[in-house]
This record gives sequence, structure tokens and C-alpha cells, in this order.
Amino acid sequence: MTYRNGFSWKLGLAALAMSVIAGCGSSGGDGGKTDGSTTGTADKGGISLGLVASQNGDLKPWGEDSVKGAKLAIEEFNAAGGVDGKKVNLVIADSASKPEIGKSAAEKLISTDKVIGILGEVASGITAQMGQVATEKGIPLIAIGATKTTLTEGKPNMFRVCYTDAFQGPVMAKFAYDQLKLRNVALITDKKQPYSTGLSESFRTYFTKIGGKIVDEEFYETGQTQFQGQLTNLKDKKPDGLFMSGYFNETGPLARQAKEAGLDVKMLGGDGWDSSEILQTGGDAILGSFFCNHYNNKEDRPEVKDFLSKWSKKYEGSVPATTMGALAYDATALMCDALKRAKTKDAKGLQDAIEDTTGFKGVSGVITLKGKHGNPPKRALVVQLTKNGQEFAKAYEYDEATGQPK
Repeated sequence: MTYRNGFSWKLGLAALAMSVIAGCGSSGGDGGKTDGSTTGTADKGGISLGLVASQNGDLKPWGEDSVKGAKLAIEEFNAAGGVDGKKVNLVIADSASKPEIGKSAAEKLISTDKVIGILGEVASGITAQMGQVATEKGIPLIAIGATKTTLTEGKPNMFRVCYTDAFQGPVMAKFAYDQLKLRNVALITDKKQPYSTGLSESFRTYFTKIGGKIVDEEFYETGQTQFQGQLTNLKDKKPDGLFMSGYFNETGPLARQAKEAGLDVKMLGGDGWDSSEILQTGGDAILGSFFCNHYNNKEDRPEVKDFLSKWSKKYEGSVPATTMGALAYDATALMCDALKRAKTKDAKGLQDAIEDTTGFKGVSGVITLKGKHGNPPKRALVVQLTKNGQEFAKAYEYDEATGQPK
């Protein structure tokens, strides 16, 4: 999934700052300050893992939940004894929602803080830059929510705990065709975001394969706020559905302006919609729309209920605001589990153990990485936006939309 418009947070000089360590010897298990505002260094007595998250900038909702989810997993792992009697330190760095800053943050985590593994990011564009550094230095990286299909290609050190766009595109195409009975869909794509361009293409390929028609595709750029020209062009093609593959920052205003332009059709999107902000910026126009997601707080599964109970206890009765809380928890817990299984407690041993992961029971689903080139075959949820937030609509297993076994 990367950065935004007038609804974004201001970036300050702290954008490059490294933050806290979640490990032993701190109040509440949070490793000192919990606001991500200070520069942290690893405890030499423990094993250090790094997290890069958007603690500032347009993707801050995802970054905040990523930090909380990762801290919760580290605290739980250390409370259970850590590994070989050592605590795990989580050194947190801010990407400020920018690829180049994410890359610099990864470089510092490796060169200065001596981490042996990196977690993050959510945005595919940021994660790709981090991945360059991690690959050059031989450090394993587990992406939290980066779904660009080609992200891990040729990079045996890169993994993820989320599904890919090669899966969520077909999921939404299948849902649009089978459940909503749409036949003529228009696409609107953020050409600056690898996530958006890849997801639009994935949707297009599958939708046309099963009998649908893509009547037109229009483009915009990250940070754009006015879309009247594109929407007028799409309206002339008389679509019965609109697939908006970008992030929540633009798709909210897009939905509002589409309704104002008289483009009164079913709207769909991907996991980049996952923020409560979309309800504010999209207003009534976005209600009734559907998008693909990895997890939902309202799922009736024991793993979800247990996770929410622990989250509520640690974070003052709250629940994760976005899916990234659960995915960050899963990514961190999986890396810690792999560290425990690793034959050598270094980057190479950790990478081998991550690659050997089978049947890891995460909050977001069962994760298998062995032989999967970093891409776990996972199920996906389709949720509908209502005034009360996200409501579960349908779940798709991996083989349902891909025709391939798990």
C-alpha cells in the first residue's frame, strides 16, 4: 500500500528521528517513551529488531497502529522469556510516509542500531526502498501491509504477512461480478503509486477474464484534490461500477465528487481504503461501498477475540483503528517466533527460519512462507463501509479467486 493531500499531518524536523525501544527494564513494557518522539538505540544485552513505520505524514493512521501492534507482540514475547534468556529490543524508526526517508531509516537501523531483522512498511513504495537496503546488507525484512505483487521477486530476504495485489484484485473483481452483478466497470488509478497501478491491472485482468468489461480508465496523482475532469470522462462511458485502487486520502474526495458529478454507481477498492478518515472525507457518498481487507475487529474467531482483549488491556480499552494493528502484531510475532527457531541468532539464521515458517497462527490468518517466495497464500475479506464503520460482507479463501491451491 503511500502519501497524501490536504488532510495529511504536517511533517516536522522529527521526520528522520528514530524512536523507542520496546524491551526489558521499562515502565509498562513500552521501552521508555511511547510517542515515537525520541531517538532509540539498542540494548546491547538483547537482540535488536527494527520497525519502520509512518509515525508522521499522510499514512500516520497506519504507522500508529503498526507501532502499537509491534510493541504488543514484543512485550508478549519478552514476558514469555524471550530467546535464550535474552530480551528482544524493538528499535522504531519513522518513515514520515516517504520512500526516501523510509530508506534512510532502514539504513540507520542496520548500520547504527545493528538490527538483525526489519519489520515494515505498509506502503509498497516505501517498502521497496527499504528492501533495497535490506537486500544489499543481507538483512531479512517482513513487510506489514505492502501488497505490490512483485515486491519480493528476486529477493529471498523479503517476506510479508499480507496477501498480494495478485490476490486482492481478483477477489474484488469476483465480488463485483458475482455478488454485485456488475458488468461494465470503470477504473480510476493513482499513477504515482505502484500499489494503485498494480491493483488496477490485477482487477482488470481478472474482471475481463470472467466476462466483465472495463469501459475506461482515468488517472490522477497522489495529493490531487480535484477530479472533475476524470469523473466527467468516466460518466460518459456509462459504467455500472467504479473501481478506485488508490489510498484513502484521495478515494474519499473521489467518492464525494463522483456523486456530485452524477456518477451514481457502486464503488469498490482495495486495502488502501482502510482508515476511518475515508468516512470523513467521503461522507455519505462513500457509504455502501466495498473494499478488500486483511482483517476485521468484528470477526468471530478466537484469535481475534484474544488479540483484542490484549490490545484493550494495553491501550486503555481501545481497539485497532486500522488493519495494520493486527498485521504488525503478526509480522512481529512471526519474526520473534522465527528467531526462537533460528539455528544461529544472526541475520542469516533469522532469514532461514522465517523462510521455513509453516502454519503460523496469526491474528489475520494462518501464515505459511516455506516455498512461497515471501508471499503467504491467505484469505481476504470484503467489507462494506457504513456509518458504523466496516461491516463484514464476504470472505474468500486463496484458492477461490486464484484457482491455485494454498
